[in-house]
Amino acid sequence: MRDHGMSDIAIAQFERLYHVWQQDESEWIREADVEPLTEVPAIRDIHADIDHDQACEAFKKTAFLKLNGGLGTSMGLEGPKSLLPVRRHKARRMRFLDIILGQVITARAKQDASLPLILMNSFRTSHDSMAVLQHNRRFVQHDIPMEIIQHVEPKIDISTGLPVTFEENPELEWCPPGHGDVFTTLWESGLLDTLLEHGIEYLFISNSDNLGARPSTTLAGVFAQSDAPFMVEVARRTPADRKGGHVVRDRKTGRLMLREMSQVHPDDKEHATDIAKHPYFNTNNIWVRVRQLRDRLAQTQGVLALPVIRNRKTVDPTDSTTTPVLQLETAMGAAIALFDGATCVEVDRPRFLPVKTTNDLFIMRSDRFHLTDSYEMEDGNYIFPEVDLDPRFYKNIADFDERFPYGVPSLAAAKSFTVHGDWTFGQDVRCFSAAVLEDEGHPSYVPNGEFVGPLGVEPDDWQ
Repeated sequence: MRDHGMSDIAIAQFERLYHVWQQDESEWIREADVEPLTEVPAIRDIHADIDHDQACEAFKKTAFLKLNGGLGTSMGLEGPKSLLPVRRHKARRMRFLDIILGQVITARAKQDASLPLILMNSFRTSHDSMAVLQHNRRFVQHDIPMEIIQHVEPKIDISTGLPVTFEENPELEWCPPGHGDVFTTLWESGLLDTLLEHGIEYLFISNSDNLGARPSTTLAGVFAQSDAPFMVEVARRTPADRKGGHVVRDRKTGRLMLREMSQVHPDDKEHATDIAKHPYFNTNNIWVRVRQLRDRLAQTQGVLALPVIRNRKTVDPTDSTTTPVLQLETAMGAAIALFDGATCVEVDRPRFLPVKTTNDLFIMRSDRFHLTDSYEMEDGNYIFPEVDLDPRFYKNIADFDERFPYGVPSLAAAKSFTVHGDWTFGQDVRCFSAAVLEDEGHPSYVPNGEFVGPLGVEPDDWQ
């Protein structure tokens, strides 16, 4: 790691992760050791009780940090995932980062707030992402840095416990330590002190691919008035969220804990995926008091004792025949267990609109959404149709775009949309009910203006 130019604090963080794994400390958070979190105040219920003036004052003391280290390799991207086009606004192509900047610029003007924006980039996303910020004439920020750079660590060869070697592409020998690395990166960068010097007391952290995590005076007010040091936004689980990380309470300490599915013992899977028993999932939208985070990090020289997640992959994640490796990671939300008085607030679904796959991107590009002049992604009820596109032909963004040359079909009347096989779509295609296209064994085409329903491409006289 020193040869790779990594700092002492990055090495200390990895050393802790490695020793926890080496000592074979349990990675499981057992069902018998936790209590379900069943009563969380909902923002819609407490909205009327929030002091609006205090909320606006809190917002003026808030900074906005976006985790922006992802490359979107699962969708075949080579650059920053945040530079993937999402949809158009007034004929202009809008990427994740364009929409984020629009949200921040709008909120600054509306609330007369400085609202510093910081990106936690990786070495591979920094150049292209910062170019977008610097070329936006409406975005100005001088006194507070616009980025911090996340650390990297070696992938571990499972068979030897040593750093893996991969001569075909040495870059793949390295990986990020999970988004829990944000705390160590904040500490090492000195950004926490800089924020305090400029009167910033609250830090809102979220993923750059979650366009629902926009600036919010209401939530800033909820957090400020809670006196909590740390707050996680949670949302009601649906069947689609059964496998997501959820918040529970430690029976021994009484503290809240984040339990990722990778930390669920196989014998506990049935309980952990029961959305009636564990009704809330973690949106990964985090609020933290800057001073208390800085003081906590000072006690541990910048390395928090977060649970270690073992992420088992191959050194080339796109090639299952390459060497099996272990990536040792931590989750940002797991820090909730380290703060007395930490809390959760239930938010509505519009706060959680992540794009992890081309299935998610399909919905975002569809007519289910409207991008407002405030750069908010609006939908009628945020109960989305289930989209399942054949991964052989739609997983990679280049293949996806090639098959939707005129944009994605309408989903306004669709309950679900499933595509088996290789289909390309013409203009103004509309889906309804449980729309499905079956594999015809050869490349197929949906002509302009056609309807797709339970019977596939419906006949002209379907009405």
